[in-house]
Amino acid sequence: MKNLLRFGTPNAKLKALETSEYNLTRKKVATFSLPSGYTCPGARECLSFANRNTGKIKDGKHTKFRCFQASAEATYPSLRKMVWNNYDALREAAKGKYPVVKMVDLIMKSLEQVKFDILRVHVGGDFFSKEYFRAWLIVAHRMPDKHFYAYTKSLKTWTEYPYNLPSNFELTSSRGGEWDELIDEHDLKCSEVVFSEEEAAEKGLEIDHDDSHAAFGNDSFALLIHGTQPAGSDASKALQKLKKKGKTGYSNKRKAAA
Repeated sequence: MKNLLRFGTPNAKLKALETSEYNLTRKKVATFSLPSGYTCPGARECLSFANRNTGKIKDGKHTKFRCFQASAEATYPSLRKMVWNNYDALREAAKGKYPVVKMVDLIMKSLEQVKFDILRVHVGGDFFSKEYFRAWLIVAHRMPDKHFYAYTKSLKTWTEYPYNLPSNFELTSSRGGEWDELIDEHDLKCSEVVFSEEEAAEKGLEIDHDDSHAAFGNDSFALLIHGTQPAGSDASKALQKLKKKGKTGYSNKRKAAA
């Protein structure tokens, strides 16, 4: 395995998770990402792509708010290189017979060099295939002393999975995708992007400021709009209002781990 996967260190939001009241033992957080949009089969309202070579960003036909990680990929060539390296390595591993086994081996071998207690699977990207989804669940089974969590719009893959999720893998559905009807049909814990604190209150949702709801919680929650939004869009106007209130959003800085 010459081309191992690369993992990231927490941004400001996830750094806060390390000191969250839910993380009493102050466990170390690491992250994993794939190219935003290109690996997100269920994305709709947040669908955005950063061109692999130029970084130029493009939104989908139904985009209401731009994916914050796609914006980061557009800004940082090193991040773009890292996520595409990850995707290329996984696709190479998935070729031929036994794709799940080979992806599991790749992930496990790559994690040997990462110091972590909690891993957010996909700051950017999503479960792009059933085989890939299954690979991460097997990894969690093999590492019972570690805690894994992820947001996903790949809801068909999740709801069609025939077994229970590992107890150390917390999965949160994300509204605004192609299969939102499955959230209510299967009573899935979910996150929803809102444009204001008032909108979250009207929907009866707590706002997750440090990913503790996603990593450890049982209830659905809201996320305030953040990142870089298209000029003149409703998302951009909402973001400007939040900034005037002192809500500056999350850090866009990214640092790739060796």
